[in-house]
Order: sequence, then structure tokens, then C-alpha cells
Amino acid sequence: MNEHAFWPPPPRTIMTPGPVEADPRVLRAMSYPILGQFDPAFTAMMNELMGMLRRLFRTSNRQAYPVDGTSRAGLEAVLAGVIEPGDRVLVPICGRFGHLLHEIAERYGAEVTVIEREWGTAFDPEEIIRAIRRHRPKVVALVHGETSTGRLQPLDGIGAACREYDALLVVDAVATIGGVPVNTDDWQLDAVVGGTQKCLSVPSGMAPLTYNARVERLLAGRRRIERGLRSAGEGTSARPYIRSNYLDLCQLQDYWGPERLNHHTEMTAMLYGLYEGVRIVLEEGLEARFRRHRMHERALTAGLAAMGLRLFGDPSCKLPVVTCVNIPEGIDGESVRSMLLDAFGIEIAGSFGPLKGRIWRIGTMGYSCNMRNVLLTLGALEAALLRHGMRVPAGQAVQAAMDVYAEEQAVQTG
Repeated sequence: MNEHAFWPPPPRTIMTPGPVEADPRVLRAMSYPILGQFDPAFTAMMNELMGMLRRLFRTSNRQAYPVDGTSRAGLEAVLAGVIEPGDRVLVPICGRFGHLLHEIAERYGAEVTVIEREWGTAFDPEEIIRAIRRHRPKVVALVHGETSTGRLQPLDGIGAACREYDALLVVDAVATIGGVPVNTDDWQLDAVVGGTQKCLSVPSGMAPLTYNARVERLLAGRRRIERGLRSAGEGTSARPYIRSNYLDLCQLQDYWGPERLNHHTEMTAMLYGLYEGVRIVLEEGLEARFRRHRMHERALTAGLAAMGLRLFGDPSCKLPVVTCVNIPEGIDGESVRSMLLDAFGIEIAGSFGPLKGRIWRIGTMGYSCNMRNVLLTLGALEAALLRHGMRVPAGQAVQAAMDVYAEEQAVQTG
């Protein structure tokens, strides 16, 4: 008898909005021998990774590197770097992760102004631009892909408005980087934070980010103030702000810069994984990858519709890599999820806050985003619903998805 039934981990098909299945190439890369963090072979890889991240984020920014820690560490590092106590920060919220940005900004002493929309919708960019004109914030922080509701926030014109009113635009692209276009320079985004555990198919534990010269100048100004206070012998109480040491962007960019000033011991195996994960994305090609995610979204949603299920939220702003499904009346959503996991080894997600118990969330992200997983999920969900007493047109969901794949193949073969 196995005393530790949880070990080794059971096989799973993970169809949640993250984490998703890690690409086998990534896991293999993470098993490579450890190098010292100042070994020339390692620092050469760091340099190459920064160039790859610039291509991923579609930017010419000098600063593009990962923070050691989950996506939240990257968000906190950026917000801690650009916020001083008393700064006005505008946070548009239409889901759980907008509330997270609000909380982080508030913890760093910001005076936060919130504008809100109903969960399941996104803001018209003009709504946000009007709020920028009205409140004149120093920082605007918003979520690009809100996984709690499956919505994609349009960013058209928001960056230009921030430039006009001298605000910095910080974007949470954790759910979108590598699966949905994130055009950092074209959209005039000042800082963007990504995630590894979603469309990049790398285990959680690093937060790739980028920021531009506007942010660099702000950080340089703060550094001069801090050094001046230290040289004058002023104590901590005299400092206008207190930042995290571990998440200090000034020290992190020194560590990743040409001087390689020691800040922390790099997460060697995780960096190997991120390097390989980004390499896989760039090998596939960003546009091809975006098309692949759209194709599997089409197949999944066609199958759900054929099953008689209704999608949640405003379709005009649907996030391509997350599909939210209304739980049918009279069906125990958690019981269905448990059956999918126990009987089929397939995990889908519930939701949070006002949507708890109302929707399922199905992710089609990165390595998990493939025909096998989509067809298995549809077939298993149909079986689970039948076992829960719902009348479902047997077999139609998988057939509808297969029709989409056949159409796509016909287009590709010409």
C-alpha cells in the first residue's frame, strides 16, 4: 500500500486558465546540469533570453527580463517601482485580477481611484481615457486578459492618452503573453508583466516583464534621491518611500545588466525552462501561435454550443484562451468538475466572487491547447452531464469540433 497516494502526481489533462501542462521540452530543459550564475555560459544565456523576451513582448525596450517569483511577484515589482505614497493610481476593474492590482497599489501607499464594470464585460477604451482626463493619475494599472471572467480588455488609444497626461500605463498580460497579441511598443505600454504558467507552458515561478525608458527615468530619479539621503546620513524614517529589496527593479536591472551586480542567486532550472519555453514560442512564430489558439477556441466553443451549453459574458470581448460556460440550471457544477477529474483525469476551473458556482472556465493555453485535449474535454463533459441527468445530444459536441478542424485543414491545404 502506498503511504503517499499523492506521489507520484497522477496524470492530468489540465484545461484550466492556468497553470497548464508544461511542454515536455521545457521539463527536459529544467533537468540540465546547474551552472553558476556568473558562469559565462549562463550569462550568455541570460543575454539571449532578454533578446527573446523583447521579441515576445514586441518591444525595443532595453529592460526585458524575468523576476524570480510567480506572476504576482512581477506585478508587485513593477507597481512597487513606480508608486510612491500619495501617488494617484487609476485601476479599471471588471474581474478578480483588477481587484488584485488595486490591493497591491494600495499597499504601496497609492491613492487609488477605481472604475468598475460588470463582470463578463470589458471597458470601452474611451471610458478609461475619460477617467484619465478626469483624475489625472500618475499610474494606470489594468488587466489585459481577465481570466476570472474570460474577457480581453481592448487597449487601443489608452497608451496615447497616458502619454498626453503624463501617466504611466502598467499592464497585466499574465494570461495573454504568448497566446494573444501583446504589442508593447505599438500600444505605447510603459510596463508589461507576463506569466510563465499559462500560454508559455512553463511551470509557475517566474514573471517575465518589460518596461521602457519612461519607467527607467523614474527609477533613476528615485535612486538618486535614495543615494543622496544615505550620503547625508538620513535614516529610513526620512526616506520618501520604502521599497522591497527582493523586488527592487533598480537592483534587478543591475543584476540583468552588463555589470551583473549580485542581487540574488538566480533560479537556474527555472531560467532554463523559461528560455526553452520562449524559444518554443518563437520557433512556432507569434502569428502562427495566435492562429492556433484561435482555432482551438473555435473548435471548443462549437462543441459546447452543439452540446446545448451557453457561453458566459459579452462575446465582443471574449478572451481567446479562456472560455467561460454557464453552468446549466439544476446541475451541480462542482460535482461535474469532480467527475471530470476523478473519472477522466481532466481538470477545468470554477470561478470566484459573484461568479462562484455560476460558470466553468476552460483554458486553451500553450501546450494544453491542442486537438486531443479539446476533443477529450468535450467528450468527457458530455458524459459527465449525462450522468448528472442533463439531456445532451450524444456525440454532437465532438463532431462539431471535428468539423472545425476539418475546415481549418481544408483552408491550410488550399
